[in-house]
Amino acid sequence: MPRTRPLIDAKGEVRELATRDLAGFRPADEVLPPALKRRLGVRGPQKAPTKERITIRLSPDVVDAFRATGEGWQTRVDSALKDWLKSHRP
Repeated sequence: MPRTRPLIDAKGEVRELATRDLAGFRPADEVLPPALKRRLGVRGPQKAPTKERITIRLSPDVVDAFRATGEGWQTRVDSALKDWLKSHRP
């Protein structure tokens, strides 16, 4: 097999990939560690009722505040709206 050129040069620049480079690639499920494969795994059907995907416009400060709480912030927005609905009419 011919020797392959390094993907990164001395300056740290990545060169353009050639067809020969792509031929040597292996599928991600062969090379990823098991813990990462589980994290990236395909989701199964939801146990609870499926949520509806929509587009909604919110104030940047509201979005920033919820995003600052970390992963799962959209679920917390959903919970906040459910709590609001308990004492208000839309």
